[in-house]
Amino acid sequence: MQHGFIKVAAVTPEIKVGDPYYNAEQICKGIDEAEEKGAKIVVFPELCLTGYTCQDLFLQETLLDGALAGLRYIVEYSDGIDALIFVGLPFAKGNSLYNVAAVINCGELVGLVPKRYIPSHGEFGEGRWFESGNEEPEVVEFDGAEVLFGTNLLFESDAISGLKVAAEICEDLWVAQSPSVVHTAQGATVIVNLAASTEAVGKTEHRRLLVRAASAKQLCGYIMANAGEGESTQDLVFAGHNLIAENGKLIAESARFETGMLCADLDIHKITSQRRRSTTGITPKAGSYMTVPVALVHQETQLEAPVAKSPFVPEDEAERMQRCEEILTMQACGLKKRLKHIGGQKAVIGISGGLDSTLALLVTGKAFDMLGLARENIIAVTMPCFGTTDRTYENACTLTGALGATLLEVDIKKAVRQHFEDIGQDENKHDVTYENSQARERTQVLMDIANQKGAIVIGTGDLSELVLGWATYNGDHMSMYGVNGDVPKTLVRHLVRYYADTCGDETLTKVLMDVLDTPVSPELLPPQEGKIAQKTEDLVGPYELHDFFLYYMLRYGFAPDKTFRLAKQAFAGEYEEEVILKWLKTCYRRFFSQQFKRSCLPDGPKVGSVAVSPRGDLRMPSDASARIWLEALEEM
Repeated sequence: MQHGFIKVAAVTPEIKVGDPYYNAEQICKGIDEAEEKGAKIVVFPELCLTGYTCQDLFLQETLLDGALAGLRYIVEYSDGIDALIFVGLPFAKGNSLYNVAAVINCGELVGLVPKRYIPSHGEFGEGRWFESGNEEPEVVEFDGAEVLFGTNLLFESDAISGLKVAAEICEDLWVAQSPSVVHTAQGATVIVNLAASTEAVGKTEHRRLLVRAASAKQLCGYIMANAGEGESTQDLVFAGHNLIAENGKLIAESARFETGMLCADLDIHKITSQRRRSTTGITPKAGSYMTVPVALVHQETQLEAPVAKSPFVPEDEAERMQRCEEILTMQACGLKKRLKHIGGQKAVIGISGGLDSTLALLVTGKAFDMLGLARENIIAVTMPCFGTTDRTYENACTLTGALGATLLEVDIKKAVRQHFEDIGQDENKHDVTYENSQARERTQVLMDIANQKGAIVIGTGDLSELVLGWATYNGDHMSMYGVNGDVPKTLVRHLVRYYADTCGDETLTKVLMDVLDTPVSPELLPPQEGKIAQKTEDLVGPYELHDFFLYYMLRYGFAPDKTFRLAKQAFAGEYEEEVILKWLKTCYRRFFSQQFKRSCLPDGPKVGSVAVSPRGDLRMPSDASARIWLEALEEM
């Protein structure tokens, strides 16, 4: 449970309809299995103590007494088990019968949550036996103790900051205004659903959709445990289809028509982080909820699911291809709008033969196609200087020709040398002045050519560079419209690769593949034996690590130690822990010291969930201290 992680389980036991004693034993076996896995929230199906399909047997006192005896057995069995357990059963209160979730914690019944919406349509006839449950909690008696009964109950543990659990039952999710909507407005971060959702053609996908939508709209974890083997098949079939979702993403799903346990790790801190960013929601009813404290032991959760190394890049190939096409289109549409707004007919772009300028040129070509403008009006400027290699120069030229743009070469060596003479800079002193003078000269050339041609300068810098501040202020940092500003370096590679795989042009594909194979470099230092001497990742660290860091740092606001923990798991066997920690420190240090560059970024389209535009996603003071973050890193 350290770092906000909590292991949860949805369990479908094999039951016997009408036999609560047998079913209680099966439920306890499921509790044991969940405990072995370390699950702290354990959810069983709707009415699983008796079976959902008992029909008029629900009106038999013998069955109802047996259900209470089974509940009593489970409550006693749970003593000493570190978990919050939800079990479904029929429960009589006064002259009415209710379909409830019994909430059990460490040998105590801590609550009874009734089903709010009772279906009496199609194959469902629950209205024949059950009443709709009350919202505001009231007190009922169980074994001489007072227990809260009502839908508006939150079960809270201080083992994880922000952990509040609420329950709804099957049909409650299917209605337009499900109880969980208000539960989450009241602060619930995890919703459990005890279900007996029948199987039918097409219903599986509908069930997935509902669970994902609930967790997405309400920014919560959602656990559905479904009835399965052992229910009567007189007229219906139950498949035991269990689902666990978090913030709209389905993170675990069981096979249908099987019994057993489905486990997953929810991240409560990720949920609360997302909620802090969302300021809209339902206004809760004042005073209508009660919070029940429950005991859970704080300990480290062993994470089962693999952590993706490239959180910006879908692992599924089909999804990745679709994402690449979507992003290229969004980038192009952003530039299209800007050109249309200003009546622009031409664009100027510095083309180096590297990844970023390649992607920017591809996007610009796509935007011109959308506007019906000739690609020859794209002026690709190559500006060789001290660090330019034959490989990148030739790739820049070939790429420009293959795309039908106009190539313009401006050798800036003479201008830079004149500048060195003017300011008294020794050309043999390869310091930051030596490097940045070249970058600023290139930007001046691009801006002036844009003035000559009546064009705008297209920026090429990407999100990873902006987070690290790996851009020359008022050099490549500046443009009139930056198409790559929201695309991290790892995603830039996939976008260029996607274009290479789908363009259908052999020459273009060949040069794009060579660009992908070229080391990332600003090429500001002289080559060594004709090869690139200055490799960015040797200086600031691997971009795949930095993109991983920036995703969890900016998307969810994770603390350094949690990001480090996830990185160790994601890159196990590829990077030593010391290496990961070294570059994580670099990432935080550069992120805080370089905000002044991000505070004056040019316009550009947002395409993903992480962005650093000072007008939208990252409003941060340029003088913020990194002390507490760096101290946390030093303590690890």
